Amino acid sequence: MDSEEAEKYLQLVKEQQQRGLQKLKGDREAKDGGFSYKVDPYTLRSGDYVVHKKVGIGRFVGIKFDAPKDSTQPIEYVFIEYADGMAKLPVKQASRMLYRYNLPNETKRPRTLSKLNDTSAWEKRRIKGKLAVQKMVVDLMELYLHRLKQRRPPYPKCPAMAEFAVKFPYEPTPDQKQAFIDVENDLTERETPMDRLICGDVGFGKTEVALRAIFCVVSAGKQAMVLAPTIVLAKQHFDVIMERFSKYLNIRVGLLSRFQTRAEKEEYLHMIKHGHLDIIVGTHSLLGNRVVYNNLGLLVVDEEQRFGVKQKEKIASFKTSVDVLTLSATPIPRTLYLALTGFRDASLISTPPPERVPIRTHLSAYSKENVISAIKYELDRGGQVFYVLPRIKGLEEVMEFLEQSFPDIEIAIAHGKQYSKQLEETMENFAHGEIKILICTNIVESGLDIQNANTIIIQDVQQFGLAQLYQLRGRVGRADKEAHAYLFYPDKSLLSDQALERLAALEECRDLGQGFHLAERDMAIRGFGNIFGEQQTGDVGNVGIDLFFQMLFESLSKVEEHRVISVPYQSIQLDMNINPHLPSDYINYLENPMEIISEAEKAAEEDIWSLMQFTENLRRQYGKEPYSMEILLKKFYVKRMAADLGITRIYASGKMVGMKTNMSKKVFKMMMDSMASDVHRNSLVFEEDQIKAELLLELPREQLLNWIFQCLAELHASLPALIKY
Repeated sequence: MDSEEAEKYLQLVKEQQQRGLQKLKGDREAKDGGFSYKVDPYTLRSGDYVVHKKVGIGRFVGIKFDAPKDSTQPIEYVFIEYADGMAKLPVKQASRMLYRYNLPNETKRPRTLSKLNDTSAWEKRRIKGKLAVQKMVVDLMELYLHRLKQRRPPYPKCPAMAEFAVKFPYEPTPDQKQAFIDVENDLTERETPMDRLICGDVGFGKTEVALRAIFCVVSAGKQAMVLAPTIVLAKQHFDVIMERFSKYLNIRVGLLSRFQTRAEKEEYLHMIKHGHLDIIVGTHSLLGNRVVYNNLGLLVVDEEQRFGVKQKEKIASFKTSVDVLTLSATPIPRTLYLALTGFRDASLISTPPPERVPIRTHLSAYSKENVISAIKYELDRGGQVFYVLPRIKGLEEVMEFLEQSFPDIEIAIAHGKQYSKQLEETMENFAHGEIKILICTNIVESGLDIQNANTIIIQDVQQFGLAQLYQLRGRVGRADKEAHAYLFYPDKSLLSDQALERLAALEECRDLGQGFHLAERDMAIRGFGNIFGEQQTGDVGNVGIDLFFQMLFESLSKVEEHRVISVPYQSIQLDMNINPHLPSDYINYLENPMEIISEAEKAAEEDIWSLMQFTENLRRQYGKEPYSMEILLKKFYVKRMAADLGITRIYASGKMVGMKTNMSKKVFKMMMDSMASDVHRNSLVFEEDQIKAELLLELPREQLLNWIFQCLAELHASLPALIKY
């Protein structure tokens, strides 16, 4: 990518960024108009862990009045305990420097507290966190830039769309109309593939947005794939699509699931491959290597958070080439976060359809009497009941208790370990109203749309995640009857702080249309365990989530400052007179020495990987090279690494080594921070447009080349955390 093109894309990213940050700032806008994740000291409780930007991790003790040394007027101080003593800070100063220490996983305890008298360990951790943030931003940028570079012709505006839209039996809400427009613009006016998140509560009409996108793509002769986390949900999508597309006889819809026989599956795979199926619905089996698409144009992913890491990676690989629409009631923090920071587009549907009534949520300690009266109320008004448990283990026990309490009522059990046919049958019977009480695991968490089931009972609520509870609660209240969700927990004294915090959040988010806010709360409570994938969780642990995010936003807003502009390999001047002579026996041993050397230079011109590949092949074929050949190769490596780093000239004069470069001082500082060895870090300085080093003694030329080689290798290792356009 040339420099001008890069400028254009970086600008696009910046604009997208600002929009995303604006959304995320919302209620976190600081008084000075800045953006802050800092904590207000008055909201801290004794025992909470905090991070002081300069000192590190400590334990908050309390706020007390105390008189400063030079005055009798007492002021408020924040007291923080560290590994080697107590610190006291005036409240004003504390509110500028303190962050809450949260971790992505369940435990909130840091491994150790920092020391007041030795901040070097903390400084190392902070720099490590900063580099991790920077690397993450660069990874996201590269994925995003890669997507911006992809091109597809915009889809033709489809005149039949109006006719298709008329078939929607309800009056769309304003948010829904906006989502329709957003998706249509993505498909018909842009040349880059769509990557849009549609975030809206259960029953708020996300599916209709997807159906219209599918119609637009399929009308243009491409295939669409609809991916659902469970077979139950896939079947439901299939039924809805079949019904909506029943008039269009030329559009063929297929469902790929474990309910099919082997022969049926083979038949379907053949049809997909040869373009005889237009819309394919299924679970993660659609992501398998055996599924080959003829002309895939659109991927619709429902409830991405329910897929595993490997499957999410596979979904991400689709994103660079096909249009992707993700539907979610409570998007996973990672997805939400990407949408918020502007690396993805998002449409929020938060107005409930006019006929929807909020679900009444009852939160209380478990008692058999409460369970019986809740079920009796629903059955008396002719409805049906979901009874959800966190594990398969307790289902039979509940079944026994309910059969004794309601002997004449049809009750059934459903969970993911049952035989496919049995599970399908149970679900069908419940949907048709033959079964009145369904005892199940969270297999019903997404998608089941049963108008007549308007009471859900969730036992051992503390074992579910917030997003899960929210989804489960959304299984009821699809009709105009008032729905009830009963959340039962065991004795409160047995619950962890986090479980109590979750319950409080659920109480707060009782209204309809709160899935989005709830996902944000979940982000705050659970942190971002699955935002970053496994590797970065450790980096977040170094500094805690809030400071990590502060760094993230600083890094996002200064993205172009961390840019390395490479220079052509041919333009590098290496002012060192080194021309080693190869030993004659090695020359005789090589079949064609001149050709081999010119191949090495060609590889160096391409990139560092080609050069490394060349070196490996040379050693495989001829064994380890003699010292003089090693020096020759090192010259090529030095020039290659210099070109990648934007260094145009390398020279030596006495004990001084100089490198002329186009990099900025900020980039140089980042490289210094990430250097593993103190030897080079302590000897390098940046002056105007040069990196200089003063050695202890004048080195012979070949040793000097070795020193430069090692020094550049260290600088080169920091490139993944920098933008290389």
